[in-house]
Amino acid sequence: MSTVFFDIDTQIDFLFPTGALYVPDAERLLPALQRLNQFAVAHNIPVVSSTCAHAEEDPEFQDWPPHCVIDTVGQAKPAELLLERRVVVSTRPGSIALNGAQQIILEKQQLDLFTSPNLVPLLDVLHAEEYFVYGVVTEYCVRFAALGLLATGKRVQLVTDAIQTLKQADSDRTLQEFTARGGKLTTVSEVCVQ
Repeated sequence: MSTVFFDIDTQIDFLFPTGALYVPDAERLLPALQRLNQFAVAHNIPVVSSTCAHAEEDPEFQDWPPHCVIDTVGQAKPAELLLERRVVVSTRPGSIALNGAQQIILEKQQLDLFTSPNLVPLLDVLHAEEYFVYGVVTEYCVRFAALGLLATGKRVQLVTDAIQTLKQADSDRTLQEFTARGGKLTTVSEVCVQ
């Protein structure tokens, strides 16, 4: 079965206390995130890493504090989550050339990954049967990614010890909605079996 990992918005502005839109305790996810990404490399599983890529006056900043502004430190992924062979897919529609990349950094400008004009073409290129989803924040960007991927009719698993939430009640509702729609819950140790 062909598999793709979806690493959602694991960027400095979200993961670390100095970040512009820090998710409390998100830094504790780093070992799990790194383990998942390295497992993917070892098993030739592509990693799609969504990243917010905002302009300085982005419309999203009407609802959220400014964060992940292009070319700032906060917009970057931590070095330990970057894979050696990677390609950036911008928000501009265009052809997708993966050229053997282990990690596809898919930029987006809205919470919902599916607003990226390049996501559906990328899914067509990857032609996976199963997706594993992890990252931040459970009830926002992770939710949109997991439910959107489920809507493609593929098998989707959410790695529960590699996600972080802002509000536990909202996270619980997200997990209930996800499983009610056919999604499965898993853990890092279940995914990363040798």
